[in-house]
Amino acid sequence: MTKGSPLSPLRPDVWPQLAAHPLAILGPTASGKSSLALAIHDLVKAQLGWQVELVSIDSMQVYRGMDIGTAKPSLAEQARVPHHLIDLVDPADTFAVGEFQSRARQVLADVVDRGSLPVLVGGTGLYLRAVIDDLRFPGRFPEVAVRLDNDPDTEALHHQLTDLDPVSASRMEPTNRRRILRALEVTLGSGQPFSSFGPGLETYPDSRFVQVALDMERDLLNARIEARYRQQFEDGFLEEVRWVSQQAPSRTARQALGYRELLAHVEEGLPFADAVELAIIRTRKFARRQLRWFRRDPRVHWVPAPADPQEVLHRWQDEATRLTSEDRPSEDHPTEDRPEPA
Repeated sequence: MTKGSPLSPLRPDVWPQLAAHPLAILGPTASGKSSLALAIHDLVKAQLGWQVELVSIDSMQVYRGMDIGTAKPSLAEQARVPHHLIDLVDPADTFAVGEFQSRARQVLADVVDRGSLPVLVGGTGLYLRAVIDDLRFPGRFPEVAVRLDNDPDTEALHHQLTDLDPVSASRMEPTNRRRILRALEVTLGSGQPFSSFGPGLETYPDSRFVQVALDMERDLLNARIEARYRQQFEDGFLEEVRWVSQQAPSRTARQALGYRELLAHVEEGLPFADAVELAIIRTRKFARRQLRWFRRDPRVHWVPAPADPQEVLHRWQDEATRLTSEDRPSEDHPTEDRPEPA
């Protein structure tokens, strides 16, 4: 399509292609993914009268009560558009990516069965890969995990992983304690290298999903991250963190950006200004890691942010049509007209 040219509405015969090849809106934190997803919903509704349902791909929005700091959709937004895979567990609960994978697959099937179109939206790269690719996740070994977690020396744990599974060790930073602990837990608990489970994240097989990522200039993204924190504090983020602290939050919930730093303020006396500054710095670094993660995937289509929702909608239509022409018949791919909503 010619840049700047007017775009026609969606074709009314395109429902099977869009249902078989859902859109995934990706990008770094604070880049405008949720706003774009809501705009996509409004356009599809206005042009064809079809319902879009949004599927969150965010490892921290699964926690109930962790609303402000995770930028969870507001109650008004949830009333306006169906949202899925948010508010699944309490902050004290552990929640593994394998469980997210199974729930997401069921949600996607249910949405299409209702005659709606699923749109994935989020920035948790591993959770996205779990949904769109056939990743295989090993089991849990709680006793091994507890023993490993009692060792405070993350660097030494990484050295241990290097000895046992050098492939896995090379794929993670020596300071990424959570990933190192998980890789060691599986390697020691199962007797097999963690890297032996599945083809690995460096493999990018054909996918039925249309991935569109938002690319935002760094200075603008940095400013948006800081501005969002300022707004979150006005909305009661610190009070929310005080509540989370009283829920005996799990190790994973404690690692959520913003919560981690403010919990240090609430529980350990870190000065508030220092906690805020640290949260902003870490979030900016996290956004850069998100961009690196998504840029490694050759299947991702990049668009400048803020994105034109009509252009993204047409990108989805064109790419879904192309993928459909390459599909082999499968019960996972709708080939008939859209079912009437119940």
